[in-house]
Amino acid sequence: MIIGSGHVANVMGRKFLASGHRVVQVVARNKQKGATLAKLLNASYSPDFTSARQDALLCLVAISDDALPELHRHLSLGRTLVAHTAGSVPASVLEHVSRNYGVLYPMQTFRAETERIPEFPLLVDGNTPETRTMLMDFAASVSSSVVHANDGYRRKMHLAAVATGNFSNHLYALVQDYCIKEKVNFDLLLPMLREIIGKLEYGEAARNQTGPAIRNDVQTLNAQRTMLADHPELASIYDVMSDSIYRYHRQSGK
Repeated sequence: MIIGSGHVANVMGRKFLASGHRVVQVVARNKQKGATLAKLLNASYSPDFTSARQDALLCLVAISDDALPELHRHLSLGRTLVAHTAGSVPASVLEHVSRNYGVLYPMQTFRAETERIPEFPLLVDGNTPETRTMLMDFAASVSSSVVHANDGYRRKMHLAAVATGNFSNHLYALVQDYCIKEKVNFDLLLPMLREIIGKLEYGEAARNQTGPAIRNDVQTLNAQRTMLADHPELASIYDVMSDSIYRYHRQSGK
């Protein structure tokens, strides 16, 4: 059973099916999205939390972080195994929803409209050793990379995901805007970006750093700052990142 109808609920639900599991019900307040997801997963649908099935082996709660603390006011599942998908919310937020609760946090960015289901690690925790074992076993049937992660470890990994994923994607968005306005082709950057990401599998990112900031090429840095005069948001990030690159490598000696 899945609570929610957003991006995570959609992709995780499809991944469950692809892994040989059955989704028996989707419960979501958004009737249009909920019914659509239930049809996609060949499951029943209900907008009413009180009608959530008590016989499901697992209830996956894939709703927004700020909605999790209020879930117990609407959902009570006795001893049914329940797990939320949030990176920065403690497992204990579900303690009044069920006696058996935990977390299945996917380290991945999801979009419901994406046909391909990406691979993702699952960070798992449970409120008891038995619950943790059940969730770890289930996670292993869905992902090839399963890690036990308590609240503290999970929060740190979520922060790392925000910095590497969300921040880098925002930079790409700003650079795409720059390329459009300056009438140059962003797609020409893609081979370089793939190479940079690929190198992360073989060593420290710091040792792959290149560019004018690491060598303190003041002439190039100043020329590029001038070129960004009409792009203030990108110019601000350019200054912060260039300064950080220079100081980091000067201090670390990498």
